[in-house]
Amino acid sequence: MALNWIWFLFFGVAFFVAIIQFIFFGNADIFKILVDGMFDSAEMAVMKIALPLAGVMTFFMGILQIGEKAGAIHFLARRIKPFFTRLFPEIPQDHPVHGQMIMNFSANLLGLDNAATPFGLKAMQGLQEINPVKDTASNAQIMFLVLHSAGPVLIPLSIMAQRAIYGAQDASDVFIPCLMATYATTMTGLIVVSIKQKIKLFEPVLFAWISGLTLFLGGILWYFSQLPKESIEIQSKVFSNGILFLLIFSFIAAAFRKKIDIFGTFVEGAKGGFETSVKIIPYLVGMLVAISCLRNSGALGFVVDGMKWLVAQTSLDNRFTDAMPTALLHPISGSGSRAMMIDTMKTFGPDSFVGRLACVFQGSAETILYVVALYFGSVQVKNIRYTLWAGLFADLVGIITAVGVSYLFFG
Repeated sequence: MALNWIWFLFFGVAFFVAIIQFIFFGNADIFKILVDGMFDSAEMAVMKIALPLAGVMTFFMGILQIGEKAGAIHFLARRIKPFFTRLFPEIPQDHPVHGQMIMNFSANLLGLDNAATPFGLKAMQGLQEINPVKDTASNAQIMFLVLHSAGPVLIPLSIMAQRAIYGAQDASDVFIPCLMATYATTMTGLIVVSIKQKIKLFEPVLFAWISGLTLFLGGILWYFSQLPKESIEIQSKVFSNGILFLLIFSFIAAAFRKKIDIFGTFVEGAKGGFETSVKIIPYLVGMLVAISCLRNSGALGFVVDGMKWLVAQTSLDNRFTDAMPTALLHPISGSGSRAMMIDTMKTFGPDSFVGRLACVFQGSAETILYVVALYFGSVQVKNIRYTLWAGLFADLVGIITAVGVSYLFFG
């Protein structure tokens, strides 16, 4: 689905639901709410997302430039080449974008959002360089973004921190369910895109890598599940941030060893980071304003009420429906879903089934629409092909898995 269709759909649904709110429910303020939300979202896109991102982008793009000149990115690309050349067959075997993508995935796994975004945007620019049709998403770009939007994070630190703030007895009790849900989302995205692109996942090398990564994640899951709850957050923070700082120092040390102009190289790469940040502003404003209209119109509220009614007609346990606003907002707005998660914990309690499920929903995937706007906007790709529906389908599987594992773990 092209971005213009997404825009039309969001504004169309928002307008239709607003008319219903006005005519049938007498909500005279609905259009003011929509317009105020548009202005607030446009301001937020620039002041709270694009400008703060510019500083982070400038720094990490400079660091990546040092890593490329020092040969570190190429070193990473060579190590991952057997896996990536099969998963991304369109990319030349020795292209540095392999290393850039692995940097992005690694930062995501470590929960380092501020670092993952610059690495990912750099990788997206590298993929665009070899994209034969510049305004249309390539197969490699689709695979990269669907995997990225699955948001595989080993340890959901921010969610655990919010649970601790609101008085959860065991803030880390959602750790294993979150990991299981995000793993299901990631594997679903991988399988769906592989089927669409005719990639053979049972080919020996691919299967061995995927099995190895699964065992690795399982080992980490087992290790942290054995730790006392106080140690999980401490060790994960040290591990995540220590790895990132070690990586930065390694790039600088390698460049110093090769007698490269370190600071000049940093400045050269940093300029590109600022330019990219400015370039994405129109795409962010456009998408976030449309999302705001959809959310403020009350469309999601109607969907949740409809789900509650449907479940009430059956003999199924309907407790999960109270946490569904977090799940429905998550593909649309990360900040909106986080606010809904917090509101759910405040309303039902952080140790209630609904409060825990809302946290697992939040940790099950990334915000697909934000990712699409940010990454495709950075390279001016307008026809995103099947990226959105593949990401949304993976997100749906993550939601279903979150519900299942939450009933399993929390009753």
